[in-house]
Amino acid sequence: MKHHLLPVSPTNIHWGYFSKKVAPALTLKSGDRATIETLTHHANDDYERMIANDPGAESVFHWTKEHKSVVRRGAGPTEGPFVRGSGEGLGVHLLTGPVAIENAEPGDILEVRILDVRPRPSCNACHAGKCFGSNAAASWGFHYHDLIEEPKPREVITIFELDTSGEPYAKAVYNYIWTPQTDPDGIVHPTIDYPGVRVDHTLVRKRENILPNVRVPARLHFGTMGLAPSESDFVSSIPPGYTGGNIDDWRVGKGARMYYPVAVSGAFFSVGDPHAAQGDSELGGTAIETSLTGDFEFILHKNRDLGGTVLEGLTHPMLETDQQWSMYGFTFPNYLAELGKDAQTDIVNHSSLDKAMRDAFRKLRRFLMTVHKMSEDEAIALMSVAADFGVTQVVDANWGVHGSIRKNVFRCT
Repeated sequence: MKHHLLPVSPTNIHWGYFSKKVAPALTLKSGDRATIETLTHHANDDYERMIANDPGAESVFHWTKEHKSVVRRGAGPTEGPFVRGSGEGLGVHLLTGPVAIENAEPGDILEVRILDVRPRPSCNACHAGKCFGSNAAASWGFHYHDLIEEPKPREVITIFELDTSGEPYAKAVYNYIWTPQTDPDGIVHPTIDYPGVRVDHTLVRKRENILPNVRVPARLHFGTMGLAPSESDFVSSIPPGYTGGNIDDWRVGKGARMYYPVAVSGAFFSVGDPHAAQGDSELGGTAIETSLTGDFEFILHKNRDLGGTVLEGLTHPMLETDQQWSMYGFTFPNYLAELGKDAQTDIVNHSSLDKAMRDAFRKLRRFLMTVHKMSEDEAIALMSVAADFGVTQVVDANWGVHGSIRKNVFRCT
């Protein structure tokens, strides 16, 4: 077993997409471990707290009129003229990787064990050692067209500080309403529509003393983690799918094991969208977006060895913890295949919790019948009395429902 380090840098990240065409940033063997740094794509909501004097973050976010360190930001076009910028924001998350796994082939399953997760402290002398994150109540949030206070509509950024001195928690520092921002290329962004735009704090009005009596328990986790799909060379990081991606489940943190079906040779694992805390549904559009470093272990399960294991017949992401298994249902299990050539833009028109719930039900039913050898009637009875179905997220176009079954229901006295 080897232990690798994958720091953030313009050559070790890709911004806003999964891809089978990007050269691997790291190649390892099954059983190897890696410490992987990740950055939040929302760090420029407060440059001074989350980027300044951090060499890795500064190198990735560097963008002036003369030079943009990461040109492509999203799975969209890279030839202008642009409305928003190269990649056109069709995908937003900063992803570290890809990590290629030797001998991984389509039909295999990659197990990713999250051994540890820790926050990335501010490098600004004024905030040395403190950790910060940003929450955006954004235009893609479930709430956006149902506001009752003025001004309507509005997008609101809330900056949180993460306290890790004891049981970790986050506390709000201030918030502000997004005002139009002009990027170094001269493009005006009236809304949060392109990743990495630096907010000019002279153009916003900070509101302090907000949420004064609230402490949010920290749930350090990775919102976006998965493998490269086979259907397209560049796939938006926003909608989750059959190889994982932007699942946005706060349970995908320390101690969790995620299983992903391999779609392309090498698997091409990427991770990002780090979160300090999030509730089920991610209602407003984001979690507390922060920068994290994780320790991971990678185990490749070959297709020929899956029979008779919990991975038999697995064609979708699955979470395992010490307490439970979780299956992830989506509006479309594989929207890339089901919606055709315009899938990455068309998926937003089809979001449905009804369909996601049915998909989660079907996946958990298959798991109980295949892995635990139940009849359909037994599986349905158990799901009704012991399984927990919850709304994972309603903001990522391909909406999600998780269906979980606790391991202790299978223990006989």
